[in-house]
Amino acid sequence: MKRRQFIKIGAAGVTSTAALTLAAPAIAKDIKQWKMVTSWPKNLPGPGVNAQKIADMITNISDGRLEIKLYAAGEIVPGNGVFDAVSEGTAELYHSVPAYWGSKSKGILMFGSQPFGLRADEQLGWLKHAGGQELYEEMYARFGLKAFLCENTGPQWAGWFRNEINSLDDLKGLKFRTTGLASEMCSKIGMAVQAMSGRAMFQALQSGSLDAGEFIGPWTDSALGYYQVAKNYYWPGVGEPSSAAELAVNLKEWEALPDDLKHVVKLACDSVYISSLTEYQTNHAKALVKLVNEHGVKVHKLPDDVIEAMGEAAKEVIGELRESDDDLIRRIAESFVAYRDSIGSYMVHADNGEMNARNQVLGY
Repeated sequence: MKRRQFIKIGAAGVTSTAALTLAAPAIAKDIKQWKMVTSWPKNLPGPGVNAQKIADMITNISDGRLEIKLYAAGEIVPGNGVFDAVSEGTAELYHSVPAYWGSKSKGILMFGSQPFGLRADEQLGWLKHAGGQELYEEMYARFGLKAFLCENTGPQWAGWFRNEINSLDDLKGLKFRTTGLASEMCSKIGMAVQAMSGRAMFQALQSGSLDAGEFIGPWTDSALGYYQVAKNYYWPGVGEPSSAAELAVNLKEWEALPDDLKHVVKLACDSVYISSLTEYQTNHAKALVKLVNEHGVKVHKLPDDVIEAMGEAAKEVIGELRESDDDLIRRIAESFVAYRDSIGSYMVHADNGEMNARNQVLGY
């Protein structure tokens, strides 16, 4: 190779390398790093694990352009402080449940669970196909948030009781942990409702300062050890026929996101909502067998008079929301009732009919 040609090629190579080096910052990814605060202990089976799944999914699908770092309850703010932390901009998003925010607005409670209300698939149907999502967004915009349902436990259980329950009278004055609209239902039939975290519920049951309480279902409840301090496990959890978790983003941060990253967040929420439901149901079934066979848990059905009394109380709770002075709360409650009645009348023939037929033939 001629020396002059070599020098020319070499100079061109240096020039190209320099050009690439100089161009790199101009074409670098616009990376956003967001903090996700949660209401859960790190990696708690169910909600803690699913919060991490969503954080990882958003980070991975966005190719690192939207990087989410998860902080468990207490690492930045307490579990019950995540709503305010994101609303005020201390963190960009949170993972929790609508059932915790009744003090902000009772209308919020309709989006998590409703006594004698919607199952997980019906809940998603209301939001996706019957105007529920628009009402959800209108409510949360009041607090500077954009929210999406992102998880569902399926049917929850009525709870862990230190002593057996034989009639409605046994619930009078009973100190009971629950949340959301279920707490109002239980208060109306004379129970002494208390709000506390899942971990605090274990300690209260252990000390005797709590007589009973519900959290989620066999899988998550096993991890928190309730079977060690209360052996009577009751079903059905009519206070929460399903219970949804949510991802809420600071509204200003949301509006600043490019459209493709907004799509990534929505996609992650939808994906984990469905996968979490099947995971909960599968693991609940396995955990219940272990609770009974290995830990001596006694499974009971709530007495009929308790279910009937709770049903009447639930009607009152929803009726009060339908008569609220807040127009948005009224519209949320009316939308919920209309969808519940429509889908419920169909499910008599569809899912309910199939389950009843299976039970008739197979016994389950």
